Amino acid sequence: MKAKSRRKVKRTHAKTILRLPDLDIAKAAVINSLSCPDAQRGYRHAIDEFVEWYCSEPRLSFSKTVVVRYRMHLESRHLAPGTINLRLGAVRRLAYEAADCGLLSTDLAGDTRAGKRTMAGAKSPAAPR
Repeated sequence: MKAKSRRKVKRTHAKTILRLPDLDIAKAAVINSLSCPDAQRGYRHAIDEFVEWYCSEPRLSFSKTVVVRYRMHLESRHLAPGTINLRLGAVRRLAYEAADCGLLSTDLAGDTRAGKRTMAGAKSPAAPR
């Protein structure tokens, strides 16, 4: 009898927990997609701050829960609502780029939008009459 040879099939499942090298790759993709040096500087600062916070927390999957916890962290620092929204926008963009690079599940990247909240005191658009 002939023994069956088994080949290992490499699975291409996207990750749920991003490690520092993965975050660096996604950060570089975000920064390179921006043309304005001021926007690059702002996003670099926001992403660096998020990475520092994310790596200091227990390893959670990169999901809506992480984004909500990060928002709560930013609010606890008494940052202005516009600053919080800017930083969360950078985190969402980081998630989308990580998904585009195949580093993160597209489902998880889409879930990060759920952590979005409107600015405190901002008026909602007027309803059409």
